[in-house]
Amino acid sequence: MTIMIPAWDNGILQPVEKLEAHKRGLKHKAVSVFVMNRGRVLIQQRAMDKYHTPGLWANTCCTHPEWDEDASDCAVRRLQEELGITGLCPTHREQIEYRADVGNGLIEHEVVEVFVADAPGDLRITPDPAEVMATRWMDFDDLRTDIAHHPGDYTPWLRIYLRDHSAAIFGDLLRAG
Repeated sequence: MTIMIPAWDNGILQPVEKLEAHKRGLKHKAVSVFVMNRGRVLIQQRAMDKYHTPGLWANTCCTHPEWDEDASDCAVRRLQEELGITGLCPTHREQIEYRADVGNGLIEHEVVEVFVADAPGDLRITPDPAEVMATRWMDFDDLRTDIAHHPGDYTPWLRIYLRDHSAAIFGDLLRAG
């Protein structure tokens, strides 16, 4: 199945095949979600069959919106598809643009709408094994420390989010935790 994503090619936003966008390093739309619970962040380990960054730990979920899909609808959809999570209402936090080498000659150049959702302690998580090989809750400070000590265990975008944008993404949630 060919997946088309909204990407800027020659300055024009148009549907581009996902792998082609990453091979060419085209700037494209994306959505990232962080699910939080009392100062803890739900992270996922990407499945080994993912075409880039397999086996690395990432934020709760991320994806590319469909052509006419609203970013908030995309966030809700992807939580359900990747992790079986339903019933959360992600809140938009920030738009971030980054460019990162993700290995195998692929470049992520994303304009990301970042969402955060507050979850109850009994949140039901049922990961799709084609997408996610493991999940875990980590205290935010422990996550930052582990990334500092073991950066190669984490996706480039998670490292960028926590290094450069954590106050905008998590600020009030961490103070409330």
